[in-house]
Amino acid sequence: MSDDPRKPLTKLVQAGRKPEWTGMPGQPGGIVSPPVWRASTILYDDVAHLRKAAGSSTHERLFYGRKGTPTAWSLADALTEMEPGAEGTMLFPSGVAAIACALMAVLKPGDRLLMVDSAYDPTRSFCTQMLKSHGIETIYYDPVAPALDAHLADGPIRAIFLESPGSLTFEVQDIPAISAWARANGIVTLMDNTWATPLYFPAMAHGVDIAILACTKYIVGHSDVMMGSVTANAQWFGKVRQTAYLFGQMVSPDDAWLAARGLRTLGVRLAQHRDGALAVARWLKDQPEVARVLHPALPDCPGHDLWRRDFSGSTGLFSFVLDGGDEAARAALIDGLAHFGIGYSWGGFESLALPVDPARYRTATRWAAEGPAVRLHIGLEDPADLIADLAAGLARYRAAA
Repeated sequence: MSDDPRKPLTKLVQAGRKPEWTGMPGQPGGIVSPPVWRASTILYDDVAHLRKAAGSSTHERLFYGRKGTPTAWSLADALTEMEPGAEGTMLFPSGVAAIACALMAVLKPGDRLLMVDSAYDPTRSFCTQMLKSHGIETIYYDPVAPALDAHLADGPIRAIFLESPGSLTFEVQDIPAISAWARANGIVTLMDNTWATPLYFPAMAHGVDIAILACTKYIVGHSDVMMGSVTANAQWFGKVRQTAYLFGQMVSPDDAWLAARGLRTLGVRLAQHRDGALAVARWLKDQPEVARVLHPALPDCPGHDLWRRDFSGSTGLFSFVLDGGDEAARAALIDGLAHFGIGYSWGGFESLALPVDPARYRTATRWAAEGPAVRLHIGLEDPADLIADLAAGLARYRAAA
């Protein structure tokens, strides 16, 4: 699909809409969106057809409800089309399920995994608990100064996991360089690409073997569906699909339909998230109560040059560090916010504020900051309202600190 001449915004509208999923055989025309196909049992005309179905590939073919229906296949196809160089996509009931299945598709007992030290906390938990119990060693590395060759001295590395930017501290990794190094050393690359999505960073075009999304965030975009996806190249898609089938992983057709509807508006939503977040981040940068703003699209943010080289846009998630203060002062800032919800996740239409403590989730690197940190997700509200809300919050913080 790398020679597809369509631009990404056109793909968002057209991808995954095969005629056999939007029309009826023998009848002209078709509907715009593939409908919701709900199914568990699939009926066959006779025993011969049942035997034939069981003995052949079940990919994108009605066999049993656990293997999917056109509703899920349509979404998976659309996500595949967004990643030049991809062979296929599998869908999962959450982003964590997608990460877990991708790692299990690649790793076996005795393997060693390089894991970026800025990784999403549930990713770390899966490594320290599940992978460890299976005899798989996880080695954490510095996202900005990885010193990857040094890790080869202790034995072969099976895979390396990337996340760029990191979802708390927003370090940008040199994905093309790391992917080239991994390929030269026979190492599989997996990347959590939830922050940018393939719209702003097509991971596989930058050398990644397996790209993972928490579709719960920007793909769905409305805070009402849990979903994950794993998109892989030709070398790894078969293994990812087989592992997903063995673990019985699937998504409901209703959730797949909602996610596909969200995908169609991803372009306009991300543009507004981007613009609103930049307006808020630039304002925060000039406030005396703020020591640092961690947003890779800001020119003075570490990693900005890599972001500018590799990414075509930024999104709504970033953090800022307060200049002194304590937990009580940070809580005073967050608790009184009128336009920001307090909650986990992000990517929906509403803005969120979350206290974050990155030092708790570091192994290979040390997180040192001038004060407590706050992560913001900038939703689709007017940035002027959000800035006024944060100004009042910083006044509460100043009084409490």
